[in-house]
Amino acid sequence: MSGEPSPDGSGDAAVNDSADGSTDTEWEAVFWDIGGVILALDSVQGAHAEFIAELCERHEVDATLEEAIETWRTTVGNYFREREGTEFRSARDGYHLGVEAIAGEEIPCEEWEPRFDEIVRDSIKPIPGAPETIERLADRDLHVGVISDVDDAEGRAMLERFGVREHFDSITTSEEVGRTKPDPAMFETALEKADVSPERSLMIGDRYDHDVKGAADMGMHGVAFGAEDGPAVSYRIESPAEVLEIVDGQRERTD
Repeated sequence: MSGEPSPDGSGDAAVNDSADGSTDTEWEAVFWDIGGVILALDSVQGAHAEFIAELCERHEVDATLEEAIETWRTTVGNYFREREGTEFRSARDGYHLGVEAIAGEEIPCEEWEPRFDEIVRDSIKPIPGAPETIERLADRDLHVGVISDVDDAEGRAMLERFGVREHFDSITTSEEVGRTKPDPAMFETALEKADVSPERSLMIGDRYDHDVKGAADMGMHGVAFGAEDGPAVSYRIESPAEVLEIVDGQRERTD
């Protein structure tokens, strides 16, 4: 997979602009975030709303569905905001707090988790075109990996649900590393697993600071899919399939 040394003899990957504005980088790896890139976030929100509706009915909660959803969002949001820096916090623990805040009493995990998992499993959907693109990338001489701020088991279950787990060469999660993006440890761990150069690696993400800039700070090339614009964006795509054009050298850099 490695290309020739750069003209200055440094050995770094060459990212040279050709006459038509494309690049001739020989890419070694493509890393994907999960939420908002492979996983459609609105399907997750729908699953949570369905679960909350059932929770309210089961525990006779004196609140509208909208009020209960807002309680869930506030409780889970505060749980994550209270962490120190990029410290990992399990989403499952946050959901447990959300359940108790809505029900107004302590609810054992074994009472709500099975139904929660069932609803999520049946409701989540992939971003259109993402599974097909991942499968096509897997047929190429590239390392295809995941770098995601998810609980390890949940992340792997989502990839299995979408039929793409087998196409990934590596999966790096925040639970495994103990940190969340943009902590350098997330990207360093993934790059070490893949044994690839950051300069020849793409990172596809939907959040500028966490995914795109975090990757760029490590020398990787950030691919913004729904993420805000900024100097760290090397490429911007409107659909997952456009990643194939980048890999094939058919897309211009944004800078």
